Amino acid sequence: MNWSICSSASTTDPASLWPVWKLDQVAYVVRNMEVSLPAYEKLHGPFELAEYPLEAVSYRGRMVDCRLKVATNNDGPLEIELIEVMEGQTPHSEHIERYGEGLHHIRFRVDRIDERITNLEAEGYETVFYKRIADDIAFAYLEAPSGGILELLDMP
Repeated sequence: MNWSICSSASTTDPASLWPVWKLDQVAYVVRNMEVSLPAYEKLHGPFELAEYPLEAVSYRGRMVDCRLKVATNNDGPLEIELIEVMEGQTPHSEHIERYGEGLHHIRFRVDRIDERITNLEAEGYETVFYKRIADDIAFAYLEAPSGGILELLDMP
């Protein structure tokens, strides 16, 4: 998987796509939270656990329901997130099936998420996971032409 931000064929100035967005999270997928969590805690310290049922999420163009177990650590400059899929098909379960456990995505905080998505799709990114939770809260996972996934989070 190539993690370059912009495709080599891009004719757009990268700064216009990535206008000083704050990188705020690195996320990993795991098969079993209870088994994996102790190793991550040795590296990053304690995590907080939660489960998130998500209904009517757009996943590769179709609406799905899923349930995720998520562990987060906010002790450093970047949030570290661990994700286990409890139910449903998601980009996370897709990654586990293709590549196994490990680095899944990086997240940027943005404003005007729908505008950002449109700009990135024009550069060849594909929106693979999207949910508007409230008028002022939405997230999207976009797959780069090179294969890496980034998450955009628009939240006050």
